[in-house]
Amino acid sequence: MTDTLSSAEESAPPKRRYAPLAANENREDYSLRFAAHSFRKWSPFVVATTALGGIAYLADFAIGASIVLSYGFTSGVLAILAAAVVIFVTGVPIAAACAKSGVDMDLLTRGAGFGYFGSTLTSLVYASFTVIFFSLEGSIMGQAFELALGIPLPVGYLLATLIVLPFALYGMGAVAKMQTWTQPLWIAGLVLPFVVVLVREPGKFAEFTHFAGTEGAGAGFSAIGFGFGMGVALSLIGQIGEQADYLRFMPEKTAENKRSWWAAVLAAGPGWVILGAAKQIGGALLAFLALGVVGKTHALEPIAPYLEAVKPALGPVALTFAALFVVVSQIKINTTNAYSGSLSFANFFSRVLHKHPGRAWYVLVNCGIALALMEFGAFGFLNKILGFYSNVAIAWIGAVCADLVIAKPLGLSPRYIEFKRAYLHKINPVGFGSMLVASAVSIVAYFGAFGPFLAAFSPLLALVIAVVLVPVLAVATKGKYYLARENTVMTAEADPRATHTCSACGDPYELPDVADCAKQDGPICSLCCTLDNTCHDVCQSTGPVSLGLPTVRTP
Repeated sequence: MTDTLSSAEESAPPKRRYAPLAANENREDYSLRFAAHSFRKWSPFVVATTALGGIAYLADFAIGASIVLSYGFTSGVLAILAAAVVIFVTGVPIAAACAKSGVDMDLLTRGAGFGYFGSTLTSLVYASFTVIFFSLEGSIMGQAFELALGIPLPVGYLLATLIVLPFALYGMGAVAKMQTWTQPLWIAGLVLPFVVVLVREPGKFAEFTHFAGTEGAGAGFSAIGFGFGMGVALSLIGQIGEQADYLRFMPEKTAENKRSWWAAVLAAGPGWVILGAAKQIGGALLAFLALGVVGKTHALEPIAPYLEAVKPALGPVALTFAALFVVVSQIKINTTNAYSGSLSFANFFSRVLHKHPGRAWYVLVNCGIALALMEFGAFGFLNKILGFYSNVAIAWIGAVCADLVIAKPLGLSPRYIEFKRAYLHKINPVGFGSMLVASAVSIVAYFGAFGPFLAAFSPLLALVIAVVLVPVLAVATKGKYYLARENTVMTAEADPRATHTCSACGDPYELPDVADCAKQDGPICSLCCTLDNTCHDVCQSTGPVSLGLPTVRTP
């Protein structure tokens, strides 16, 4: 006896089938979605450890050395500390929102004033952040390979790229294990050179405070030097996005875990910059100590000053230990750069092309572009690259932060994070417009159009303009560009852990990842909604649709 299909089954459209890599959530890590509660199996401590493992980078050493060598101790150190304060303050609301809502930086940006397509620009801004810093960190690893093993830099850059691929390709599970296992070695290696200097030459710390730099800046305070130095340090403001990519896996906050939850969010979110600023000042100290031995060029390369500092304690094994420390540090951070970059590139191309072959492919895209930058010598233009980039990055972060801390509490925008295409306008002029205006004005200022003072403080100008414009535009537009239509699926009574089967792909997803689809006449998951290139957003003109399928409770 043969089975026959009903007429309804015969006429049913075929279910969407994702590419094998995109369908494997152990690698995909909900890269374009809400991070399901069922997937968040890690404790706050493990999530925080994994996120903090991503700040093992030694570009902090190079950035701090570049700032202090250029502008002297007083202006340079004050610039680093001031930038850290700005980064911490803007990072708190972003970290909390991502951890609470289970979304990454891209999805957060969509719902924080940029709109569905408006956030594509920030996806590229964020992707460029990961690419720039991957190339800088990979360059440092290549320098270590050259010094320790005699490997030519071009070959070392290739090795530095290939070595992180296994971790970045396999996602959060592999990354969490790697970060946890390597953390003790990294901490020991980070502390060692400063302990050696403190024991053997404690007077060098006092000498460092009188350092006038190598560019004739002088030991005193210079407002211009302070501003330019702060601009370079503020280029790291985009790091909160990488922290948020892990914080979205935080377990749900409860009465029992709220203290550990907040401690983890603050430490792994904005808290990264406390250690980051200390590393920048420490890197400047090591460069100052090694300056007379290795020269200015090599003093900016973290491996050389680090080696000079540990030589007295480690003797013949100093080079091996220094190289091992650099390699471990760069694996830790470049895994994060490749992982976060893949999320951002995937978000961008899924919206533009309506296709998603899988996050793993974008790991290769991210690493390939970064390798090209390394081979073209991006490390030699460190200050200029970061100084220019910070104008755009801080305009973006400032606009998102202003929406979270001003617009949402005042009721000028929805109090929750809506990231699904079905409910969003393509462009929201509040955040998107604020970022464009702020970055454009600050870039013009950076190139000297408004004089040397505003050129030096152009990133701060971008921040102020973005923060002021967000509430102004939200009031002017009456907030009507935040939502294209009301989300009737998520209500106060709804169980966010309950799942519905997507009528497009047939897979079950938790309620925050589901929209009501007029074309499918039922529930649709956020990614199927993103990839549909034939519906033309019909749901935004027809209004809400009943989910039409029974709820399936998660275990």
